[in-house]
Amino acid sequence: MALAQPDPAAPPDHRAPGPLAALRGALATTACMETLQIGYLHAVAAAAGCSLAQPFPDNGIDWHLSHSAPGHITDDEVTIKVQLKCTYQLGPRHPADATFGFTLDNDHLAKLARTPVSVHKILVVMIVPRAREDWLRAGHDRLELRHCCYWTNLAGHPVTGRRRTTVRIPTSRVFDDRALCEIMTRVGAGGRP
Repeated sequence: MALAQPDPAAPPDHRAPGPLAALRGALATTACMETLQIGYLHAVAAAAGCSLAQPFPDNGIDWHLSHSAPGHITDDEVTIKVQLKCTYQLGPRHPADATFGFTLDNDHLAKLARTPVSVHKILVVMIVPRAREDWLRAGHDRLELRHCCYWTNLAGHPVTGRRRTTVRIPTSRVFDDRALCEIMTRVGAGGRP
């Protein structure tokens, strides 16, 4: 009996299924989701020319992003705080979907909604496919991460639930390098993200 082996010359999308296809690590899906969204954030920050710092210990904020540019009015370098979240419970969003709901614990929302602040905060929510094997596609000319990250500024958002509150995330706010540069430009001019 012959076993089909993957063709190493074939693109990853077209390899024949075989025993090696199922050898993903046993790390919990939520841990893998966290790692994926951190990779996305790093890629966006690199393309936008931002530096990253991870607070230790984490007190409800995952990352600090800083951006230096001669056009900033408030300082030569501005910083925002970023809270990352990831879910597979939603499918890919479409521009026709103006928003989607995402539920936060009230204590966490209160931290993100606090105003006024000296350093602005944004929430970045990544939507991924349910199956890990669908998260990533690589080729000689690209690396695709699925599906997308969206961002919002929750400053002033009310806490409405007993223990958790659903917030609306605009699908027009795709989190990419251009969006991050625009956020930093507004903050650097003394405005909000």
